[in-house]
Amino acid sequence: MPMSLQEKEGVDLQRFCSIFVLMIGYPRWPKPPSATPHNMLHLPPAGGVVTVAGLVLVRQRPGSAKGVIFLTLEDETGVANVVVWQKTYLAYRRAVIAGRLLRVTGPIQRDGQVVHVIARKIEDISEMLDTLADGRDAPAEMGEPVNSYEARRYSGYG
Repeated sequence: MPMSLQEKEGVDLQRFCSIFVLMIGYPRWPKPPSATPHNMLHLPPAGGVVTVAGLVLVRQRPGSAKGVIFLTLEDETGVANVVVWQKTYLAYRRAVIAGRLLRVTGPIQRDGQVVHVIARKIEDISEMLDTLADGRDAPAEMGEPVNSYEARRYSGYG
């Protein structure tokens, strides 16, 4: 049975969208060193490198995980799951153990709907928390602080 005009238009639209995505690539997300808001972690493709930052909610080192550490970071948009392999842990041990606020850079790994960041670089930026308490600006070497209003404004969400 031949396709109706509506079916042909639907197939043409799907083909156009597929070609368009191939031409422009994946939707844009903040590239390192800019931190990707946790609610945007669905945008990068698997293997895409991102930087996430947030308060450390949970540190887990299960005995059955052969030295792997799992971190849960929270920013104002949600949580991010971070996997720290033993080699990375040894390089950034102090930050992983003592950091209250971390910035983590690494590739995205997907398992169905679950997204993990595989840590390649871990920075303890806990001193930025002290600037919140007394109203000071963050130290210049920390980079420009961005509040959630500015983040939404510059990302097109506000």
